[in-house]
Amino acid sequence: MRRIASLLVALLAAAGLASAQGLDGRLKKIADTKTLTLAYRTDAAPFSFADDKNQPTGYTVDLCKRIATLIEGQLNVKGLQVKWVPVTSQNRFETIQKGQADLECGASTATLARMKLVDFSHYTFVDGTGLLTTDKTGIRTMSDVTGKRIGVVGGTTNERVMGDIESRRKLGLTIVPMNSREEALAALEEGKVDAFASDKILLIGAASKAKDPKSLVMLPEDLSFEPYAIALPRGDAGLRLAVNTALAHIYRDGEIASIFSKWFGALGEPTTLMRAMFIFGALRE
Repeated sequence: MRRIASLLVALLAAAGLASAQGLDGRLKKIADTKTLTLAYRTDAAPFSFADDKNQPTGYTVDLCKRIATLIEGQLNVKGLQVKWVPVTSQNRFETIQKGQADLECGASTATLARMKLVDFSHYTFVDGTGLLTTDKTGIRTMSDVTGKRIGVVGGTTNERVMGDIESRRKLGLTIVPMNSREEALAALEEGKVDAFASDKILLIGAASKAKDPKSLVMLPEDLSFEPYAIALPRGDAGLRLAVNTALAHIYRDGEIASIFSKWFGALGEPTTLMRAMFIFGALRE
């Protein structure tokens, strides 16, 4: 009986060794070092930001924490450590390219241009570019923005969206790049810009920190379609599959409901488009 038990242990150990030896790319490094390095945005509330204790938190951060646990199980690595690296909208993809982080857990829109730099997971959220203004500007719809100054965070898809709108419609917009949402919100409150363009959910998060939130007005138009995803190294099929397998588990088993409710419950139920995104991402094994 002892010989049989010893043989089973040896076979299991050999299977685990063979599995580890079969890994390549970033997954092998993660397994070897027992460390998963996650980049997070400090200024993208409610998706990714630093809390009062300067710890990463947010919707995408919670998703990535759960992904880390599931990847630990996939790799059969006990005690996988998670290392967090703060990034900005300007250096988030460069951080992945340089190998300084394995995943970027923020509010990044997947685009074809960005896919030349990094790969993306299945979608994690769907939003759209909106405009936030103040009641003093008189701006209530896009027809009122002719000749206005529009603040954007430099390097975001929102900057490109506003540039495209200006190219098509010739509204005489002055697009003013900013370094952060805090800077753009302050510029709006001080009258240095007439409106602030960003993803609508991010605008809601920014507006909640305003000096006078009741003075702010969100325009009704959706100016773009912004599908969020987790950025990861380009060409690393193994890591991409591991992340998508984890997301499929989260979507399929209903864990996404509690994560969504935690961060967006006050805004109501997920939209039909969001529900469809979760269904399409809930792939079977």
